[in-house]
Amino acid sequence: MTTATLEPAHVARRANPLAWVQQSLTLAWRNVVRIRQNPEALADVTFQPIIFLVLFLFVFGGAIAQGAGWRDYLPFLLPGLLVQTVVFSTMGTGVALNDDFAKGVFDRFRSLPIARVAPLVGAVLGDAVRYTLSIVILMGTGFALGFRFQNGVGYGVLALVVVLAFALSMCWIWVWLGLSLKTAQGVQGVAFLVMFPLTFGSNVFVQTDTLPGFLQAFVKINPVKYLVDTMRGLMLGGPIEKPLLITLAWMVGLVAVFAPLAIRAYRRRT
Repeated sequence: MTTATLEPAHVARRANPLAWVQQSLTLAWRNVVRIRQNPEALADVTFQPIIFLVLFLFVFGGAIAQGAGWRDYLPFLLPGLLVQTVVFSTMGTGVALNDDFAKGVFDRFRSLPIARVAPLVGAVLGDAVRYTLSIVILMGTGFALGFRFQNGVGYGVLALVVVLAFALSMCWIWVWLGLSLKTAQGVQGVAFLVMFPLTFGSNVFVQTDTLPGFLQAFVKINPVKYLVDTMRGLMLGGPIEKPLLITLAWMVGLVAVFAPLAIRAYRRRT
């Protein structure tokens, strides 16, 4: 009579070096299913973009656009607001990770015969659905109000791909903080302290040359400024190459710096 033996989890992890890709996608789908079962968790990427667009377009649009009217302000505002919305959405990745660790979810993952890094990669990939949903909702609202791609649909779609890629790069900051800080509230607090200066201290809502000199100096080193310039260039026409290259450099830098920090923090906790 033979006796079946169970392999240790670490042996199964080493069996197929490429299996972590499938495992990561499976865990990403878990996050998507969790969103579907808890739709109120999407409030920040569904209602917030619409509220911000209506608020700045109709309440402040006339004053900011110097009386030109909201229809003239919409093409300028929407690309910048798209950037702000996606940047704010990245915070949710770190908050969700911190919450999962607090609830012991990753302790259960650790007992499974899966690649050690698969739950972390799956969490990031799963949140890409949130970012995409935020983009679709904001763009849909903008189209309903009369926004149109003035530089061709192809460049417009490329702009959406670039902003999604930037979100996936920037989310590694919040992944690292979500794994390093003790509470989800702490992650939110730090995130808002970083994101408000980055988005409001930029050219999202106004032209850079209308700002005070000291603030212009900050805007010129702000990665959000170059991403907004890229969005406007691709969607409306104008310079594309320089802001796009600077944006790509920022994306590579963010991943190169914060992804290793996040993975190191993850390994310490698991």
